[in-house]
Amino acid sequence: MLPASKLGLSVTQENGATTFHKDGLSFTYVEGLGWIPPLEAGLPPPQGAMLPVEVVRAVGLVAAPEAGVRYSASANRLRLVFDLPEGDAVQPTPSSLAPYPGSLELSLPYFAPGLEAVRPAGVGVEARYELQSTLLRLQAPPGRFYRYRTFLLSNPSRYVLDVYYLEPERQETLMPGFRYREVWAWTPEPVRMYWLEAAPGSWRMEPVGRPGERKVLPEMAPGALAILNGGYFDGRTGTPIGLWVRGGVPLSFPYGRSALFWQDGSIFAGRPQFAASVQLMDGRSVRVGVNLNRAKYTAHTLAGPVGRPGENVHIVQGDRIVATYPAPHELPEGYWALTFPAEAPIARTGETLRLMISLEPPTNYALEAGPLLIQSGANVFDPNAEPFRDRAPVEAVAAQSVVAWSQEGALYFIVTEPMRPEALARVLQEQGFWGAIRMDGGGSAQLWVQGRLRNPGNGLLGVRPVVNGLALYPKP
Repeated sequence: MLPASKLGLSVTQENGATTFHKDGLSFTYVEGLGWIPPLEAGLPPPQGAMLPVEVVRAVGLVAAPEAGVRYSASANRLRLVFDLPEGDAVQPTPSSLAPYPGSLELSLPYFAPGLEAVRPAGVGVEARYELQSTLLRLQAPPGRFYRYRTFLLSNPSRYVLDVYYLEPERQETLMPGFRYREVWAWTPEPVRMYWLEAAPGSWRMEPVGRPGERKVLPEMAPGALAILNGGYFDGRTGTPIGLWVRGGVPLSFPYGRSALFWQDGSIFAGRPQFAASVQLMDGRSVRVGVNLNRAKYTAHTLAGPVGRPGENVHIVQGDRIVATYPAPHELPEGYWALTFPAEAPIARTGETLRLMISLEPPTNYALEAGPLLIQSGANVFDPNAEPFRDRAPVEAVAAQSVVAWSQEGALYFIVTEPMRPEALARVLQEQGFWGAIRMDGGGSAQLWVQGRLRNPGNGLLGVRPVVNGLALYPKP
């Protein structure tokens, strides 16, 4: 049963007869007799001002293909699924990502009487039935705005309408050259992005923290304007995973993934280019690989199993070899190791062995993370391009943390609601960034601005302590 008003009909009742009128069209139902010609008398009767669908069809008020309606609703989305008749060739209106403040009207190319039963909490839904369409009107909750998308599915045929009613985007000028923003990205689902933007020439950035020690970010840099979580680390020991350079001094050695490099306002990202060597007790130097960048002689700086069958392992504390074992062997925390062919040793237990590394080009600051997302304006994300044994940083739906920059030198700290890295790279390219690299994500993804955590999702389970971060200051 449909309300006559939703069909544009007016209703009059007189002497047991109910008459419906619209633009010269008139049809009547008489109590005890049924419908009068030209309608068949035996069609279902009205109920007050409510009309049976069979009568609506018979009188010619609608001619569009009929679609069944199902729906689901959440805090910020209404999904309507229209079950279409087989062979239906009607094409729906294209999707729109334009914002609609307050209310939204859509013309659907179907007769969808089931819309009368759609009652999502907090959203006003009204339907008006035209000859070739259903006019849908939605009223957003207070302070929200609409965006929507549509798509067709087959086997069976369905037309899906996703309507999102979202919190407004916002921005806040913090001081000259610095702006905080909250914006929506479309993947195609909406994802909230929280970012801090620093104009070219206005910023100074430093890596903060200490290897082996985990703290909440504001404690690492209490005077920073903003602070973003940094690179990966071992959760048990707090050992940083990958290159970490502060003031030209390496605090941690390369692991083999992309890193962020910067000094004097210039910033770039890529695989660390470095030369590593060990200095022997007699003064000789031997070139070595580091961690995943293996060579005949390879230095290992992360606790865990090292070496391969056929190799031996020197365990080094500071600059002294304290033990030698067949590989593979477990490297304990607080030591480093050198793996080498068992038949080609270059030192013995008890001797000194000093690990040295130089970056090319030299840089004052570096922090390894990855994967690399944007380079020279191009989307370079490749889930297989960098060594990740744990696939979460390149595959999982999780909160993302990003350092991005423009070609002119503007710097951006960005944290997102859960999304995939592949979608993140696509969104960042659409935003026009010149470069971007993913930092540690998931529960570690945090953006603090003026001492306040801005991405609220991570506050639900408490703020996660991390090993390092990137602190941003106004440039003097």
